[in-house]
Amino acid sequence: MKHRLFIALACLLTVFAGCNKSENASTSTDTQPPTGSASKGTIGVSLLTLDNPFFKVIGDNIVSEGKKRGYDAVVVSGDKDVAKQSNQIKDFIVKKVSAIVLSPCDSKSIVPVIQEANAAGIPVFTVDIPCHEPGVKIATQIATDNYGGGKEAAKAMIEALGEAGGKIAILHFKQAESCQLRVKGFREIIDAHNAEGKSKVDIVAELESGGAKDQGYKAAEDTLQANPDLHGIFAINDPAALGARAALEKAGKTDQVVIVGFDGQPEGKQAIKEGKIYADPIQFPDKMGAQIVDAIIQQSKGETLPPQMLIPTSLYKKADAEKDPSLK
Repeated sequence: MKHRLFIALACLLTVFAGCNKSENASTSTDTQPPTGSASKGTIGVSLLTLDNPFFKVIGDNIVSEGKKRGYDAVVVSGDKDVAKQSNQIKDFIVKKVSAIVLSPCDSKSIVPVIQEANAAGIPVFTVDIPCHEPGVKIATQIATDNYGGGKEAAKAMIEALGEAGGKIAILHFKQAESCQLRVKGFREIIDAHNAEGKSKVDIVAELESGGAKDQGYKAAEDTLQANPDLHGIFAINDPAALGARAALEKAGKTDQVVIVGFDGQPEGKQAIKEGKIYADPIQFPDKMGAQIVDAIIQQSKGETLPPQMLIPTSLYKKADAEKDPSLK
């Protein structure tokens, strides 16, 4: 009897052991990460500055779009400092990132470290600010059509000044090639307008704004002191435009001088709605961030990329701001 009971118990234990083995195998399989969930690599991103919301939107969209497509992204600020940005790129090279995305702090001075990335076999992409210097290989440049946007800004300025025309100033950021293109397009339209013998728009000053509110304020203040009869200011981005507006308010010349900015940041759009800035050719940094990730994936598959992909601007005026649900 005891012998039979022992056999029965042994069989029962064998059955339980078989069941437990099956359950454990199933659990082990279930806890494995799904196919394709592992990161495809890391994208190293060094942007001109993250103090400017425009670049922050680009960085945020590279992170979010990269995550959707299976990539991690590390975004750092170059803080308009070429030496700092060069060290950031060197760090990306050491970490063997899958791709490097740059908005160069200075397109010429950044060449040697881009060449290091090229030698390491890491593809380099530029966003917003290009690098067309010889001796470097850029997979593609994704940017706003800054030249076309500059032309739109000039047309807005001519419209705002009307038949009277008048003296105007440009608040530049010469360090950035994107801003050089904006000013080039702006000047070409102004020159063409003047050549037609219409109300003259006279560019009397071109000052450095650093693309920042505080420097924009100082540049506008200096211009107003030198040209008390100024009628217009073209600022190469919204921070500089908002700084210029503050200078006009201090000088009591908000009714005399019209401002045309560039970017379409929320603060700039709000200023347009409130009549503080006349218009902005607006950019789409969210699209730029997403398109960079798409280009990285295309390049990784061996697809041929065009030298540059340009995203057109759209002129944004008070009528647009009044219909904009994102504003107060």
